[in-house]
Amino acid sequence: MGGSSQEAYKKGIILAGISAGSLCWFEEGVTDSMNNNLSKIDCLGFLTGSNCPHYDGESNRRPSYHELMASGKMKEGYAVDDGVALHFKNEKLSASVSSRPTAKAYAVNEKASKVIEHELPVTYLGDGKQ
Repeated sequence: MGGSSQEAYKKGIILAGISAGSLCWFEEGVTDSMNNNLSKIDCLGFLTGSNCPHYDGESNRRPSYHELMASGKMKEGYAVDDGVALHFKNEKLSASVSSRPTAKAYAVNEKASKVIEHELPVTYLGDGKQ
């Protein structure tokens, strides 16, 4: 059996993941998997740019992402608070959803060594009690 993520992607199979499982689809991301220090990691590149999970869940994620981007070491991309998922269709962001009512998602870019966050609309999926 077996097969690669690239083969699955080309067949239209949904690819998903949280934390490192979400950043892996981008060109690069912010990870703490190397010596517990936040750093850039090269990823699979199915989606353009970078990704930073745990934006509100770990106090040093946001400043580390900003520093990497402002220094030119990381491409522009997306950051998400814990509980937020980004949904892409045909390599374009289609929606942002969350399991937490106040969690946010951001498009993050750099201009003249200054990092700018643009808050994205996020749909709260609710607690399932209706």
